[in-house]
Amino acid sequence: MCQKEKKSKKIFEEFPAISTQEWEEKIKIDLKGADYEKKLIWKTTEGINVKPYYRKENLESLKYMETFPGDFPYVRGNKKNSNSWKVRQNIKVNDISEANKKALDILMKGVDSLGFYLNTDKKPTLEEIENLLENIYADSVELNYYCGNHSLEIIKIIDQLTKKYNRDLEKIHGSVDFDPLGQLTLKGKFPFSEEDSFNKCAANFKAANHLPNFKTISVNGQIFRTSGASVVEELAFSLSMGNEYLSKLTDKGLSINDIAPRMKFNFAVGSSYFMEIAKVRAARLLWANIVNAYGPVKAEITKMYIHSTTSNWNKSLYDPYVNLLRTTTESMSSIIGGVDSMLVNSFNSVYEEPTEFSERIARNQQLLLKEESHFDKIVDPAAGSYYLENLTNSIAEEAWKIFLEIDELGGYVNALRKGFIQNKIKETSQKRDIAIASGKEGILGTNQFPNTGEHIEKDLDISIFEESDQSEKDAEFETLKPYRGAQAFERLRYKTDQYSKKNKRPLVFLFTYGNLAMRRARAMFSTNFFGCAGFDIIDNQGFKSVDKGIKAAMKKNADIVVICSSDDEYEKIASEIYEKLKGKAITVVAGYPKSIIENLKEKGIKNFIHVKSNILEDLQRFQAELNI
Repeated sequence: MCQKEKKSKKIFEEFPAISTQEWEEKIKIDLKGADYEKKLIWKTTEGINVKPYYRKENLESLKYMETFPGDFPYVRGNKKNSNSWKVRQNIKVNDISEANKKALDILMKGVDSLGFYLNTDKKPTLEEIENLLENIYADSVELNYYCGNHSLEIIKIIDQLTKKYNRDLEKIHGSVDFDPLGQLTLKGKFPFSEEDSFNKCAANFKAANHLPNFKTISVNGQIFRTSGASVVEELAFSLSMGNEYLSKLTDKGLSINDIAPRMKFNFAVGSSYFMEIAKVRAARLLWANIVNAYGPVKAEITKMYIHSTTSNWNKSLYDPYVNLLRTTTESMSSIIGGVDSMLVNSFNSVYEEPTEFSERIARNQQLLLKEESHFDKIVDPAAGSYYLENLTNSIAEEAWKIFLEIDELGGYVNALRKGFIQNKIKETSQKRDIAIASGKEGILGTNQFPNTGEHIEKDLDISIFEESDQSEKDAEFETLKPYRGAQAFERLRYKTDQYSKKNKRPLVFLFTYGNLAMRRARAMFSTNFFGCAGFDIIDNQGFKSVDKGIKAAMKKNADIVVICSSDDEYEKIASEIYEKLKGKAITVVAGYPKSIIENLKEKGIKNFIHVKSNILEDLQRFQAELNI
């Protein structure tokens, strides 16, 4: 073959194409009769069956594949030339002067979006907001206000200040966090009457008439996720909430062309990396089609503005620096999905006021991804991925099914009053709670691989371990109550820490014996198991006789003795160890030796820990036996 022919030949051309059928046949051979569905199909919390692999042919049915970034239905993003986003940091405004000083400081450190938490008990004045924004150029930074039910006053003040300082109104970007449907969901009643709440929304739109890029309605979808909802449910309920605003406000005579561009969606992003990327893309796809059904004058009206916040649901009190790992991957998911702005919560925000250090780390996580990893340069990097494109489509389809169910019930408010939304989330959250309790859904440092040397000595506000109930006394229905998945384990472990301030910390002694591989594996499992409760653990190299192990356990004054060996050796030693420890320590067998389990139980052994254990319930039982 001549050199020219070699150059024109495509790479791998000499290899024949392999069909999907051939792949499947090869997989079945390798499975050796094992169930394909159980072994290789991932059945997600969202109700999606994820295949072990995807191919080009799986893209053929996806209608949006021929679209470009910046084109309807915007699944590939709102922007054509970059993937840039606003870096948000929030400030709690207790003192106007101090808040202004902090804002100016962090604006010099890479932030280009500010969120001000104002005192919601009183109306803000023009003077206060003017002082808050002193030396801040509103046309070069996004300004967002969390102001309770005073959104109309804020909008009017912003309008006055922009005119006073002759700002370019097209360059004023920001929002007020007014979401009466969100308040209804968490509190059980509207902030005003139902009619007045939507009238207030309409008044907000009209007041911001001269501010085309200022968002006056927030759709706080993160409340669903932090209450235990799945990715699909968060998306479906958020879209339904957004559609309720469109429906109610167009009925009041407002134009879809004015309403849709002034709405902002706030999503929580969790640790399911690819699922979160796909969620953001699917959200734009579905919202564009929903808005399009109202007949906007141009496609741009159908764009969805997305603000992303790292979710608190999967964050932990113990081993809190792991939260940094979580927020890093969550940030990446948001950015690759193509959000418009993002807030990374500080790693310690679940248990204390963020410090200067933790805020700096949170801020720099975004800046590193932008300035050093250049995530802002490539538009829709997920495009063309067989897996992500199919995941986007699957999430969109499943979310749309739930959206239509809500629509059949009469819309978001009616579905909420009928308990449909609450029941859906409760069903999902209970499944997730069980998965966490059994270790199937891992929270590193909490129910998996705990830092056994970490103890909390100080007294904490007990609300850290409880769900957030914001219900009004006269709530119309059961409300959503945000919580964290780690709370039950944290409550358990903190209980041990509090007990140990006045008493000896419970001691677990690992009675390692016999087969080296099995005793090490079961010792490691037992260390992680009891470490979740904050117990002290003594591991051992292995004992040559039962008596030597018993003597060592008694010398250490062990409260719990865990026998770590092989199933065969349990038949010989377990009952002997139990008899010699009876009344002196709680005996536990690591594993579940099926062939002799009933025999061991008949002899009095009742404690077995294994991979199918409900870790949380077992540890609660051990605490009760130890009178903690």
